Amino acid sequence: MSLSSHRRSFVPFFRKHVILPKPREMSHSLKMLGAAGHGDRHPLFGGAISARIPHSARDISDVREVPDNQEVFAHGHTDQSLIVELLEFESNVEDLDAAKYHFEDIAGSNKALKPGTCDVTSVVALSKSELSLSECSSAWLLNGAQCVSKFNEEARNAVTIHLGLFRLPQFSTDVLVTFNDPLSISPDSSSISSASGTQSSEPWTVQDFHRLLHSLTLHDPGLFG
Repeated sequence: MSLSSHRRSFVPFFRKHVILPKPREMSHSLKMLGAAGHGDRHPLFGGAISARIPHSARDISDVREVPDNQEVFAHGHTDQSLIVELLEFESNVEDLDAAKYHFEDIAGSNKALKPGTCDVTSVVALSKSELSLSECSSAWLLNGAQCVSKFNEEARNAVTIHLGLFRLPQFSTDVLVTFNDPLSISPDSSSISSASGTQSSEPWTVQDFHRLLHSLTLHDPGLFG
């Protein structure tokens, strides 16, 4: 597997990652899920993984190129976004510190490391018995906030960041799931149109994010090579 770095100061942020090719065919198990009517379970990475993606989600790969190690979704009527990404397992980082490590890596991409622009409010372990991704050695939930700009704009928005981390050392991979939920948007930001427009659907909630985390399922370990 090859390694590279992609950084852009706009949500979602492209960071150091493992390049993983998506399978060409959706896995048989995902085809059966779709046939059974589980419409809210969405195939990820060609069907190698699946999860319950919230309502009104727009697949960003339909409008622009997304790296092979990422699945990115945006709410159709708000500025919220969800990112599922496969990152290199950081073996030198203890499990207890790993979620904060990735949060600070995101903050670095956001240029949000200055005092007052980045804050972690909680980090808790997720019970493996309640997770569908039983292959993980540990799982963590981090809540925090960052002041970020979009498209390299001067204006900065306060964004609540909910981060789920699943550690898979046997596959040399950290699975990171990030929910970006704007708390306040600068009137000078390009995101203000999403915030001020009429919303025809409800915004995503923390409960939606937790449902995604608990439903994340690995169908094909061959994804990791």
